[in-house]
Amino acid sequence: MGKFIHIQSAKFPILPGEEEDLVNERMYGKSLAEYLQVELTDRNYDAPFVCCEDWGWWVELRDAPFAFGVCIYCGMEADAPVDFVVTDGATGPRKWSWKKFRFVETSLWVEKLREDLFAIFEADEDVEIVGVSEEFPL
Repeated sequence: MGKFIHIQSAKFPILPGEEEDLVNERMYGKSLAEYLQVELTDRNYDAPFVCCEDWGWWVELRDAPFAFGVCIYCGMEADAPVDFVVTDGATGPRKWSWKKFRFVETSLWVEKLREDLFAIFEADEDVEIVGVSEEFPL
């Protein structure tokens, strides 16, 4: 499966007050982040918070032995469904852990998260999976 999951949905509107949370304009996705926080918690992930970053939204996942989470990017066009791109926050198959002072393998965590994200979106009739790719689709 590709790294980026591209979805479209009107289910995740801009929330009241979200504009004040944004670091860069038009980087919406708080409602999708909160939705994934609930859905992933239901799948036994420890997802304690969501926050806005300069590139989009982050869903923190505390289960892994390295800094890990879900990145959410938004592409909004006038008079079109809202596009989102969702990916894991891992940067490669290994990540340096200062806590363990060694590299930690990320692939098992990443693959499980991708499978769970895909299953969440497939199960929701209000979400259309546009594509899955290795390249950023927006």
